[in-house]
Amino acid sequence: MSPGEKLDPLPDTFILQPPVFHPVVPYVATIFGGLRAGKMVVLQGAVPLNARRFQVDFQCGCSLHPRPDIAIHFNPRFHTTKPHVICNTLRGGRWQAEARWPHLALQKGASFLILFLFGNEEMKVSVNGQHFLHYRYQLPLSRVDTLGIYGDILVTAVGFLNISPFVEGGSEYPVGHEVPCSRALPQGLWPGQVIIVRGLVLPEPKDFTLSLLDEAAHVPVTLRASFADKTLAWVSRWGRKKLILAPFLFYPQRFFEVLLLCQEGELKLALSGQGVGATTLGQQALERLRELRISGSVQLYCVHY
Repeated sequence: MSPGEKLDPLPDTFILQPPVFHPVVPYVATIFGGLRAGKMVVLQGAVPLNARRFQVDFQCGCSLHPRPDIAIHFNPRFHTTKPHVICNTLRGGRWQAEARWPHLALQKGASFLILFLFGNEEMKVSVNGQHFLHYRYQLPLSRVDTLGIYGDILVTAVGFLNISPFVEGGSEYPVGHEVPCSRALPQGLWPGQVIIVRGLVLPEPKDFTLSLLDEAAHVPVTLRASFADKTLAWVSRWGRKKLILAPFLFYPQRFFEVLLLCQEGELKLALSGQGVGATTLGQQALERLRELRISGSVQLYCVHY
């Protein structure tokens, strides 16, 4: 596969909307494909020391007049005696009954990572890896097509993720994946199987590796990103490197997606939605793989296969 060649078409559920970095607030953006159960939105930033309040709205449109319905209004408030979060729904120009959560898990002057997970009937929110609240929908999730961020907030990154790594009804959040991370591949890899790894590069990264191990614990192939010389390479079990001739897409404090598509005897690679290369192992070697290992200077949100 040549560097410019595109991967075979994949189902829409595998498409990752490009992340946005350092948006100016107020910020309004289209959510590609709208919201549906299993989608996630990750918000990274900091609360200013003089913050009074900010809000994250999942809107049904982006018009100014008339004001669009807001399916989910997430509104941390810091200026009251007891800081808290309000969630509400705006329908037909009228706010519905608000829900309030005390013990605000955000602090003025501190950075944060907020994850919004959308289920079939409710939204779950985690703050810095800890579950914080859940809010039941009062408008159909399918109507939401716009994200709005307003108020006293500094945003460094907004990530849009399309596949939930949770079991339905579970409480685990993607930020719970520890590095190094190991996942069993009990049946090996077969044509059509996809491995997806999503995460965030740490502030002072050194390297990132994704390795596949066989039944004998040998490592037929490793995908290695070196931050020192900004190179990406396939590494064989004998240590031989094959450089991947593609732009280096791993940057400190930015989101990334690694997608491996297994086809007959080979693995095709895409980084953040861009097809960048492939490596040939042979079908028997792929079927003998039993473990996926991930290590390096990253924080993981999703490991899916």
